[in-house]
Amino acid sequence: VMQCSASLDVLFLLDGSYSIGKGSFERSKHFAGKLCDALDIHPDRVHVGMIQFSSTPHLEFPLDSYLTKQEVKETIKRIVFRGGSTETARALKYILRKGFPGGRNSSVPEVLIIISDGKSQGGTVMPAMQVKERHITVFAVGIKFPRWEELHVLASEPTEQHVLFAGDANDAANGLYSTLTGSACSAIAPGCKVESHPCERRTLETVKELAGSYVCWRGSKQPNAVRASVCPFYRWKRVLIKYPSRCFRTVCPDPCDSEPCQNGGTCVPEGLDKYHCLCPVGYGGDVHCAPKLSLKCSVDLLFLVDSSAGVTLEGFLRYKAFLKRFLQAVMGQDSPMNVGVAQYDNNVRIPIEVGQHKDAFSLMKSIDALNFSGGGTLTGRALQYIAQHGFRTTPVLADVQDDLPHVVVLLTDSKSQDPVAEAAKYARDQDIFLIGVGSNLVGAELTEMTGNSKQTIVYSDPRDLFHRIPELQRRICSVDDPEGCQEQSLDLAFAVDASSGVGLENFLRLRSFVRSSCLRFSINRDVAQIALVIYGSKAHTVFALDTHTSNSAVLHAIDQVPFLGDSASAGSALLHIYGDVMTVQKGARPGVNKVVVVLTNGGGMEDAAAPAQQLRHNGILVFVVAIGDARKDKLLRVAGSPNYLVHLSSYEDLQYYQDLIIERICEEAKSPVNLCKPNPCMNQGVCILGPGSYRCECHGWEGPHCESRVVRGDSPRSPVLPPHSDVQWSPRSLPHFSRVPQHTKRH
Repeated sequence: VMQCSASLDVLFLLDGSYSIGKGSFERSKHFAGKLCDALDIHPDRVHVGMIQFSSTPHLEFPLDSYLTKQEVKETIKRIVFRGGSTETARALKYILRKGFPGGRNSSVPEVLIIISDGKSQGGTVMPAMQVKERHITVFAVGIKFPRWEELHVLASEPTEQHVLFAGDANDAANGLYSTLTGSACSAIAPGCKVESHPCERRTLETVKELAGSYVCWRGSKQPNAVRASVCPFYRWKRVLIKYPSRCFRTVCPDPCDSEPCQNGGTCVPEGLDKYHCLCPVGYGGDVHCAPKLSLKCSVDLLFLVDSSAGVTLEGFLRYKAFLKRFLQAVMGQDSPMNVGVAQYDNNVRIPIEVGQHKDAFSLMKSIDALNFSGGGTLTGRALQYIAQHGFRTTPVLADVQDDLPHVVVLLTDSKSQDPVAEAAKYARDQDIFLIGVGSNLVGAELTEMTGNSKQTIVYSDPRDLFHRIPELQRRICSVDDPEGCQEQSLDLAFAVDASSGVGLENFLRLRSFVRSSCLRFSINRDVAQIALVIYGSKAHTVFALDTHTSNSAVLHAIDQVPFLGDSASAGSALLHIYGDVMTVQKGARPGVNKVVVVLTNGGGMEDAAAPAQQLRHNGILVFVVAIGDARKDKLLRVAGSPNYLVHLSSYEDLQYYQDLIIERICEEAKSPVNLCKPNPCMNQGVCILGPGSYRCECHGWEGPHCESRVVRGDSPRSPVLPPHSDVQWSPRSLPHFSRVPQHTKRH
């Protein structure tokens, strides 16, 4: 927002009469606050004061009362509507008599901003003229449905630059700035210019219109006689009238005009000279969306693309776009991988041999040249052919042993019309590492081919295919490192929707998913800690982070989890996790990454966005797994990013996504940690970071985490946290400590 920066006294004259009404008065206050955004309010620069007028003028605050923008805007919000008649002339005479209350000397320019509907009870021509003769610049702002001719009488010349409309607050604030830069304020920013543009003034006017005719009776020249006649019938009607006008605004060059974002990134301006880029998946290596992924693993990589009628021309073109986006994101100049592309329907072709292109540009041109064929879907035959002919060594290098891993990425969206199990096994027996990418319609068949659900990437919506780029990159390079994060420290909480919207049968599926997911972590005090929360209208902690110290104990506890069956509120579950699960007193460990996985059918998410943001702000990742037809925009607001949202059409598909979810969680477990997020200090203690450590600054409490109340007088002081102890909280939130039995293994 551009600001008028100068030594300037600005006085608001706010109409608080009954013709404005309380609703429009509140809008006037909002508008005055918007205009303050266009003023550089500071002790040495712009001063602001305000008078509310109705039957009599009332000084709300003088110009020398508040000298920061925040103070002025907060004070304006607190002003109370007074009501009365619209005595604009009396308010102007008050200014003529008393001047600008709290104003500076005569060398400081004075600006009067009148916000009114212009319907004054008395004549305003003379006092308005006298105010302007004192070299006071007058802006007239129309609110509600103004009487524009009266506002033009009040405003300085030229009137089109000094009459504003409060209906468009941002445009009016720009208009105020534009007019003041021509006189009182410093010059406009470099590259900016003041322009006029057509605009509209609106008002309500009462008009007389013919409603029709009716039979009426009139006197006759004949004695004792009347005659029938037709009389017109009129009614008064309020009509919205629009007057064309011209407004002024300052227009500046957009920092995004130079198109600084590369690789399909979207430029978002931030003020006059700053911007940031929203980068596609796989990009963001710098501020301009340079590729951020790379295939650092050395592999021979062959993409096997379904070109049959089952995927349609649209699907084939999507695969080509995906290939280009993926390879642009991961292929550096010194990339150690060799890439080829094959396509199949009834037959198999290898238009791009593995290792044929060493630079990304020529590879992209060859991918562009691929054509859709549209035959049958013989995936089994294609796998057999690729196993035999896909990785032939070129004659020149025939004497050099090719010992790079062979990776085939199958892209398909249609079920095979021939058997795939034998062909896929044959390919795997040839030491080919198979990865299947396709829609959830073919998820089961892809897992059958790859032989491992971890090597299957499925998506429910075709648009989600491009979000799978980082996952595919990890899958390809997992050829030498297939294991997850068994040794990574992590505090993990599952929030499971147990409402009637999910239903008992599907709840049991979600419970089974949590159970099998827990098997992928090494659960103990030093590595992974897991908590489980179920929720309906309220949230319930099944077990806290520090309740169980072994996988077997966690699995046994999960088997006992009950179904609730009432309405769902994901927001209350996330608030519960923030305040009652991810806390030091409930076993959360400072310096350990924290993740919340929400399993839901998408119901009850309306109140979840703000608590999810609060968790993220405190360093806790929120991962949303939604099953059903919930609106994606609502889910995204909770997840915060498409990378942390998995949206499935059916509960049966959960099994195909478990590896993806675990992998994302493991990635988070490896990211840097802020020891003070979430705050490990209790009782409003302040966490202060040191080099590789933190300390708690306590007020009225003591101990490493401010857990002991300071006792006044001669009483013995509360004990500090002893070694090997648990912090437990009573209903009064007073901490008491219990010594852990010696045989219990601790940190």
